[in-house]
Amino acid sequence: MSDTRATTQSVRYRERLRVPWWWWPPGLGLAALIALEVVMGIPGLPQWLPYALLLPVAAVALLWLGRTEVRVVSGPEGTELWAGAAHLPTDVIARSAEVPRSAKSAALGRQLDPAAYVVHRAWVGPMVLVVLDDPDDPTPYWLVSCRHPERVLAALRS
Repeated sequence: MSDTRATTQSVRYRERLRVPWWWWPPGLGLAALIALEVVMGIPGLPQWLPYALLLPVAAVALLWLGRTEVRVVSGPEGTELWAGAAHLPTDVIARSAEVPRSAKSAALGRQLDPAAYVVHRAWVGPMVLVVLDDPDDPTPYWLVSCRHPERVLAALRS
């Protein structure tokens, strides 16, 4: 049975955590190099075939790495923070803060709680820390990579 209810949500903030543009030339170059090695190793193979197969595979891999989306959405149930497939209502957020690039290694290293929910992308510098106040949830906080943490925090607070 399909759900035909109309959902009225307004997006306050949306960001896709794509890989940087400068990853594309090395990624496609590596695929071309591997295709060249295949062409040289299998003389009877048509020369275009490895390139036709490996270059799209590299492009799909780079697109797949940047598939995660961070968004703040407000709807009839209230405002929610979405990080990938997980969502968090703002009424369970006790406090939130920006984790700058310089403090990211400490936040993900020795200070990280193993029960925390983490959406980390190495190519994105800053993060947002969202501390939860929900006795039913064992997760103490969320750490989410985002390029503009001040915009995420403003969307959560408004």
